[in-house]
Amino acid sequence: MSEENKHHATAAAILPLVGGARNVTSVAHCMTRLRLGLRDRSLVQDERLKALPAVLGVVEDDTYQIVLGPGTVARVTPEFEALVRAADTGSEPDGPDHGSDAVTAESLAAQGAALRAERKARNATPFKLFLRRIANIFVPLIPALIGCGIIAGLNGLLVNLHWLPGVTPALAAMASGFMALIAVFVGLNTAKEFGGTPVLGGAVASIIVYAGVADVEAFGQQLSPGQGGVLGALGAAWLGVYVEKWCRRWVPESVDVLVTPTVTVLVAGLATLFGLMFLAGEVSTLIGDAADWLLSHGGAGAGFLLGGLFLPLVMLGLHQALIPIHTTLIEGAGFTVLLPILAMAGAGQVGAAIAIYFRLSRNTSVRTTIRSALWPGLLGVGEPLIYGVSLPLGRPFVTACAGGAFGGAFVGLFNQLGTDVGSTAIGPSGWALFPLLDGSHGMGRTIAVYAAGLVVGYAAGFLATYYFGFTKAMLTELNAAPADPADPEAAESADPKAAEKARADEKV
Repeated sequence: MSEENKHHATAAAILPLVGGARNVTSVAHCMTRLRLGLRDRSLVQDERLKALPAVLGVVEDDTYQIVLGPGTVARVTPEFEALVRAADTGSEPDGPDHGSDAVTAESLAAQGAALRAERKARNATPFKLFLRRIANIFVPLIPALIGCGIIAGLNGLLVNLHWLPGVTPALAAMASGFMALIAVFVGLNTAKEFGGTPVLGGAVASIIVYAGVADVEAFGQQLSPGQGGVLGALGAAWLGVYVEKWCRRWVPESVDVLVTPTVTVLVAGLATLFGLMFLAGEVSTLIGDAADWLLSHGGAGAGFLLGGLFLPLVMLGLHQALIPIHTTLIEGAGFTVLLPILAMAGAGQVGAAIAIYFRLSRNTSVRTTIRSALWPGLLGVGEPLIYGVSLPLGRPFVTACAGGAFGGAFVGLFNQLGTDVGSTAIGPSGWALFPLLDGSHGMGRTIAVYAAGLVVGYAAGFLATYYFGFTKAMLTELNAAPADPADPEAAESADPKAAEKARADEKV
């Protein structure tokens, strides 16, 4: 089957299991997940959906999110959208019948679904909903950040090796062009997210990067192009949305097309030039200084806390507050020193999953889930391991966080010793972060420290889970799980007395 047909088949298999095209209200995707707005959540067939080979897991949030993995999701989404559009004309296809597919780790999957539903209800507070909206502004920018970050890393390598001197200026332009105008894209997305006209949000935000702002003085200082960065752009576009909405409410329709855009750009633009740029610039500088101080003084302790607490922050929905911070650090220093430390949380999960695999030697269902979810986990896609294995088990989730804490402490220690380990983009983690690494002492040392941090995270997560992740009662209960009936050897291993009795009955 060709790649195109494979992705079409995946989309066609998913559609009927989410209630068909008429149940789908919106379709979008991020780095790893197909995000669907659904009319009726009860129509979704969770277990059959999770049994599809291409589906790595599901996450229930403000949208129904199907984890397909990086690369795959970007190819399946257009196919899925095409099927939904085709169904509107009355030609909705039927997906293949997966009713007979075996469901792995059913009990853990049910617990994971319950935990996701509980987390969704707990996260629906005004503050967390606001953070989610902020994340919606920055998540669509991640593919461009990754692409430009990889090009920047390649260009740096070529410059250091003195190779292709005629090409490196062009690569530098490709890598830097998006970052030079990122404020405009933030403005567009901010206006769209808060219900304004996107191009007006972009117009107001573009003031920040215009070279002519160097002639403007605010608070006794000359402004500089780009001052305030993405935070200033976010604030400027948000203000523009509220000015626009006020105008739509009070300006007569006959002159709305002339007055509203003019007043929006004028009022929000003046506020940006004579207030927001300076204030946002100060905040951006403070964020950069705080990150440097935290790792230069806190070192291993700061890394331990960041690596250990990141997954609980994700469960609480608070990790979205870090996205503007990452972007601000990348905009100012060229890389964020926080992401490689936070990525250690995923390493802890991988180590814990391997320990669970060995400890639950008779539970073929859980072991099958781990085998299928481990490779995505190594590449930074941790949801299948979290929601399908460690979180429903309870204690292993805590020991996995401990593994992430030790990995974070290792990377944080080297930051304190002067070896900055940073990422030029946000989104990937695990092995997928290697092409985006950057630092203050050359790529070789940066890659070595990050790789060693992953090894520490794997080892600590494994050891903590193997020795402290299970009580004797848990091991007894979980290793008594029914073996796969299609595997006679596994069945005999799971219950040798029953197997002996069955052989005696056969002889009779």
